[in-house]
Amino acid sequence: MIRQASPPFSQRLWTAAVWALTIFFIVNLLAVIATVVVNSFSTRWLGTWLPQGWTTRWYGSAWDEFQLGGVLVVTFEVVFGVVLLSAILGIPAAYALARRDFPGKKLVMLLFLLPLLVPPVTYGIPLTTVLYKVGLGSTLVGVIIANLVPALPFVILVMIPFVEQIDPRMEAAARVFGARTGSVFRHVLIPLLLPGALAALLLVLVRTIAMFELTFLIAGSDSQTLVVSLYAAVTASGVRAPQSVDAMAVIYMLSTLIWLIIALRFVNPTQMVTRAKRSPAT
Repeated sequence: MIRQASPPFSQRLWTAAVWALTIFFIVNLLAVIATVVVNSFSTRWLGTWLPQGWTTRWYGSAWDEFQLGGVLVVTFEVVFGVVLLSAILGIPAAYALARRDFPGKKLVMLLFLLPLLVPPVTYGIPLTTVLYKVGLGSTLVGVIIANLVPALPFVILVMIPFVEQIDPRMEAAARVFGARTGSVFRHVLIPLLLPGALAALLLVLVRTIAMFELTFLIAGSDSQTLVVSLYAAVTASGVRAPQSVDAMAVIYMLSTLIWLIIALRFVNPTQMVTRAKRSPAT
């Protein structure tokens, strides 16, 4: 019987260091989140491990003080506007890029990658200038357009592998029986692409809720999303209870986390980073 050699000491030391750093990061992240959550329920918390009392009144105070009802309505209008336009424009574009070869295709794919690779502020400032010049600055439409710039390429790049794993012979068979392009898309492609489309659009929803830079640059007082309102609450002058700000932060975290959990329910990460092998033709 051959005894398996144990890994060298340097490799074991490196593995232990990686695990230690990972655990340290996770513990610190959870501690920061726990501090915000606990403080949002505290009556007074100074110099002790736990608050001196507990209350939920800060959530009502934050709701009234920061007008969270209107902010949430604007947030959902922006998010669902971006998701709807991303679906209408992104899914057909992904199909065209997956099925067609044309000169300059690699350049087009690179252009779609740029909004995802370049920091949003880099193109956000000139984009904001253009939107203000055409009268869309500080408007809900302007916020939707600004957030659509990184969302649309994201949907296209996520959907391309889903389109490529559909056997083209299924479309050809439908056309043989007389189906036109619209019928093929509605009755063949959409049912097959639905899991991928839900995954991409739910992730766009989460990204849009969390998108700060572009929304901050273009939003006005009546078109701020929740993340921008949270930043304004933290940096605004005046005296306000930190518990109210933390309560607002908890509302933001929960709204993002709920949608992220739903998105992960539909997302298959392997489909987003690899292309499924097609079965060989018979």
